[in-house]
Amino acid sequence: MIEFKCVSCGRKFAVPDTFAGKRAKCKSCGAELNVPAANNAVNAAPTAAKLSMRTRRLMADAHQMAGAFTNSPVISIRTMTGDPPELYEIQYRINSLTRDAAGKPTSRDLHVAQIELTSDYPRLSPKCKLLTPIFHPNIDETTICVGDHWTAGERLVDLVIRIGEMIAYQAYNIQSPLDGEAAMWADLNPQKLPIDSRVVRPEEL
Repeated sequence: MIEFKCVSCGRKFAVPDTFAGKRAKCKSCGAELNVPAANNAVNAAPTAAKLSMRTRRLMADAHQMAGAFTNSPVISIRTMTGDPPELYEIQYRINSLTRDAAGKPTSRDLHVAQIELTSDYPRLSPKCKLLTPIFHPNIDETTICVGDHWTAGERLVDLVIRIGEMIAYQAYNIQSPLDGEAAMWADLNPQKLPIDSRVVRPEEL
């Protein structure tokens, strides 16, 4: 039997030797795994044990993020900062709204989000904000409101997609808004929503 751990959440697995070298998915956190060779499984354990659970999670996030949006016309990674990365800048090519010079909603199709994985991550949600202006009930100049829906098992790639769906007005909440004016506009103009109806999630995810 080959015994190994998920590099993201630390769950232990034991599989037959015939699974050596194959790819698998963690049943706890969904991270993609490579089953080690039988003679490497025991030897690899001490190295993995030296890494904290948070570091293993950051490494798994970076691996998933690097491949998730390669072919996406909607989402791309501008920068990944840290080793493993703890700060991401994500670019979205999504139709949404911002304010014009008179403060009225007008169209905008390029957005950049910053996602910071704090020392409390993944127990607490990442700190997310848009670096570009937007007119949205749940986004202001300092915060993207994602905390109410965050769980420690959520993948970072799924959070990135969820922010895209928010930008597109496919997801929004007018009951507890950050921007009351945008919430009122969304409430009065449901026939104009979503602003962008394209599927944000890449097919391979």
